[in-house]
Amino acid sequence: MNLAAEVVAECGQKLLGWRDVPTDAGSLGRSARAVQPHISQLYVGRGAGVDDDQAFERRLYVIRKVLENRVDAALPQARGRFYIASLSHRTVVYKGMLTTPQLRRFYPELDHPAMETAIALVHSRFSTNTFPSWDRAHPYRYLMHNGEINTVQGNENWMRARQELFRSELFGADLAATLPVIDPDGSDSAKLDNTFELLVLGGRSVAHAFMMLIPEPWANHESMSAEKKAFYEYHASLMESWDGPASVAFTDGIQVGAVLDRNGLRPSRYCVTRSGLVILASEVGVLDLPADEIVRKDRLRPGRMLLVDTSQGRIIDDAELKSEIAGAHDYAGWLRDNLVRLGDLPDGAEPPAITDADRARQQRAFGYTFEDLRMILEPMTRNAIEPVGSMGNDAPPAVLSDEPKLLYNYFKQLFAQVTNPPIDANREELVTSAITTLGGEGDLLRATPRSCRQIRLESPVLSLEDLEQLRALDGSAGHRSATLAMHYPVAGGGDGMRQALDAMFAKADAAIDAGADILVLSDRGTNADQAPIPALLATSAVHHHLIRAGTRTRVGLVVESGEPREVHHLATLIGYGAGAICPYLAYESIDAALEEGLFPGSKPGTNGDYFTDGEGLDDPRSHTAKYNFRKALLKGIVKVLSKMGISTIQAYRGAQIFESVGIARDVVERYFTGTAAR
Repeated sequence: MNLAAEVVAECGQKLLGWRDVPTDAGSLGRSARAVQPHISQLYVGRGAGVDDDQAFERRLYVIRKVLENRVDAALPQARGRFYIASLSHRTVVYKGMLTTPQLRRFYPELDHPAMETAIALVHSRFSTNTFPSWDRAHPYRYLMHNGEINTVQGNENWMRARQELFRSELFGADLAATLPVIDPDGSDSAKLDNTFELLVLGGRSVAHAFMMLIPEPWANHESMSAEKKAFYEYHASLMESWDGPASVAFTDGIQVGAVLDRNGLRPSRYCVTRSGLVILASEVGVLDLPADEIVRKDRLRPGRMLLVDTSQGRIIDDAELKSEIAGAHDYAGWLRDNLVRLGDLPDGAEPPAITDADRARQQRAFGYTFEDLRMILEPMTRNAIEPVGSMGNDAPPAVLSDEPKLLYNYFKQLFAQVTNPPIDANREELVTSAITTLGGEGDLLRATPRSCRQIRLESPVLSLEDLEQLRALDGSAGHRSATLAMHYPVAGGGDGMRQALDAMFAKADAAIDAGADILVLSDRGTNADQAPIPALLATSAVHHHLIRAGTRTRVGLVVESGEPREVHHLATLIGYGAGAICPYLAYESIDAALEEGLFPGSKPGTNGDYFTDGEGLDDPRSHTAKYNFRKALLKGIVKVLSKMGISTIQAYRGAQIFESVGIARDVVERYFTGTAAR
């Protein structure tokens, strides 16, 4: 209590007193009672000069965050046992390890005649993917959530990286004292709430904030207005979506609403009565209402928002709401002046030539086998589809195998669990998107035209020519790239690889300081003395180093490697931070197989009947084969992420939806931070 008094005074507000909240534990179960906390209310009076209601909310936010950080620092043993349910002059949160009927019995004042509210959010389900506790009960400070945020690991990493760029006239110098934004011990819902809270207190409306966090599927939406599409594309440059099946209800004490994920994977239905009561729930019939009292019944649709504004006394239509927000700035003009498509960049140099002998050495160095060519590459070049086997995979786990294995094989993709429905990526192309961007981000708290100064890619799988365009960027087109070698001296062994990674970190830092906003991690030049650092290790290591350095959002990562040639390889690279990948040796291997007649129907001098693209080119067979290969990889990546209920590659990037099997824990903690190590 003394610590709270100090913080309140430091923040220029008045501590009015404390109140022990009346509780009745008689209805609690044994487990809930064993960990029942003491619950008190802190009363804070508005200080001089804080005349605006939202400014007072910001002061209370600063008090809460500073107090939480001080308690963590002063009483580390209390971590997880001290929690501020709410500190607001508009809302009060009652929560606990309670079933719905227990709520009003545990908090008797909820039945008091003086207890009145125009807005109420009630959540009656325990989390299915975290262990229940008093602090993890819903609702949180602004929202409650039914569903899962599958990209939460990446969302948290990106938010931590963005903090270094934060500047806010509204918060001023106090902003630094509130960091980190996200409580690392919170659930996925709590972390979403942390981010939403910052966006709202940082100056955006509640509707605007959720249009950023859980956007509609805009990339392939033919009937969406250009104005609204520009809004979503601009904000995709600032923040990836928080993706997964979600029905979220939220309030700031004035407006109350709900939003559904872009796929509509959680039900939400609502009705409006003659008296102006609006009721939304996950199912019909939660409350009994006379049929003649209901004037409107509807369901919340995918990507749509229901918003009730108590200050205006009306429901604001989704189209009206989003049209007003999308029209607040000339987002289309900002994109036109700053966002550039990869195809519009100047041509780069000719891709490096490679001799037959050198290609064979490279294939041995990167572990290529005859089966890789015939069982994986050939079907992809022929059908533009990832090959599928009917007998399963009976190979032992990489850690138990006597054969050398690529690092990708030590990582297993996590797939949909509990009630997480996977997405059918083929039938639901409207909601999936392969679009991604490269380059530095702007300040999340400020909307400026330069925030979208990035390069738009239609696919993260680059051709050799695409890669050379990016490598040639010298600042004249608004972007600058730098190439970092992914090699270590063979004679140095493990220590040599560690030192090479540290050297990569130093070179990455120097390149960023010199103005580079794209880093190309390349293992070209592998030879008998210089071995390639596994591309996945180098990518994740640089990604996490830059997060810790606070510079990750200033650059995009591009991987140029001879190693990746399967869907899983590229999926893991993207999952650990790569924005784009050029599998150069796979392309060289395809060309060689075509020349040698290794791929059926593609012998020299014939028009293999499956090569349908590239007419008029010097070598249409090569063009089409590599086009099909890239297409197969892209379709495979989208299929993989959709099995986790994720819709966009932008959200999948850095999301780390993997567990490692057989990698030393200290290696995982340093280079694959946040990954489960089995």
